[in-house]
Amino acid sequence: MKRPAPAEHARHWTLDPAVVFLNHGSFGACPRALLVLQSELRARMEAEPVRFLTRELETALDASRVRLAQFTGTKPEQLAFVTNATTGVNAVVRSLSFRPGDEILTTNHDYNACRCALADVAQRTGARLVVARVPFPVRTAGEIADAMLAAVTPRTRLALVDHVTSPTALIFPVEKIVHALEARGVAVLVDGAHAPGMVPVALDELRPSYYTGNCHKWLCAPKGAGFLYVRPDRQEQVQPAVISHGYNTPRAGRNALHTRFDWVGTLDPTPWLCVGAAIDWCGALLPGGWPELMQRNHALAVAARRLLAQTLEVEAPCPEELLGAMATLPLPPRLQGETPAPGALVPLQLLLPEQAGIQLPVVNWGEPARRYIRLSAQAYNSLEQYAYLADVLRRL
Repeated sequence: MKRPAPAEHARHWTLDPAVVFLNHGSFGACPRALLVLQSELRARMEAEPVRFLTRELETALDASRVRLAQFTGTKPEQLAFVTNATTGVNAVVRSLSFRPGDEILTTNHDYNACRCALADVAQRTGARLVVARVPFPVRTAGEIADAMLAAVTPRTRLALVDHVTSPTALIFPVEKIVHALEARGVAVLVDGAHAPGMVPVALDELRPSYYTGNCHKWLCAPKGAGFLYVRPDRQEQVQPAVISHGYNTPRAGRNALHTRFDWVGTLDPTPWLCVGAAIDWCGALLPGGWPELMQRNHALAVAARRLLAQTLEVEAPCPEELLGAMATLPLPPRLQGETPAPGALVPLQLLLPEQAGIQLPVVNWGEPARRYIRLSAQAYNSLEQYAYLADVLRRL
């Protein structure tokens, strides 16, 4: 079958034109201009590594952090760069002290890597991992908040809250959940892996204890760019996942958060240094800036879900106002199949790229498990691409 044309903005990306790429949500895709910038930064670093890493890096990190702070509605002093949101989650949960009987709260919509970090800490400390059962399908944001708050007890010490869920693509009502939990003395760690660039983020208004997000997804920075926000009253206890010189070597004019996190051993810092440029580049892609880009991607995700739901004759599992730039849909009974072994790919996820040139996640999720597809909508996508996916699934 003939591949459909992407959107006109696809010319800015280096994506394979033979692939109908509907999976921006998994790892992002970096525009060509930002890859060029990263190459230039790497060339500077490799031309004189000692000067770049020991004398120039701090100033460059600070400049990028200022731009990220402006975009996320906070102060640079409350942000540290990390390689990804999972690293941010690990840094927080491994820095906290738990006692036997303490409870760590999460939901059944959490990201497996983050669940594993919680489970490991709970096992080592004797704490109890509590999983709130948020319904899916879900009718209102209130159902999400009610399910999570109902699982809180006097022993709850930390709650992991997704801003945008990975398996189900729901926007959680984080304002209501965070404010309610923090008012009860429960520290909240928001997993915002998908949020920055998909939905507005205002950290000083939200004021969780901790918030971690990715810049390589919807901000389109190079891979390896993430951040951790730590509220000032929580900064003293937080250490990076990798302890390095900042543990016992304070630096004049720098707070403890930056001293600990800015150097965690030799690595390629260029993804972090591209964050400010990525924010500016994406913000200039459409005349209306970031608001127009977010709205454009949301509208495309909604239209794509409507088209797929009608073609496959399935019910949409949540209202459109709970969607950002992704949407999850159940596959019809004829495409459900057996649940694969743990760690194995669903056969359909292999068939789609190999036979139809389509790249998107096909996952088994829930209790009992059902098979879902998750659509992503970025500036390079067109509605014709989702119509092509619908036709392929219909033929199957």
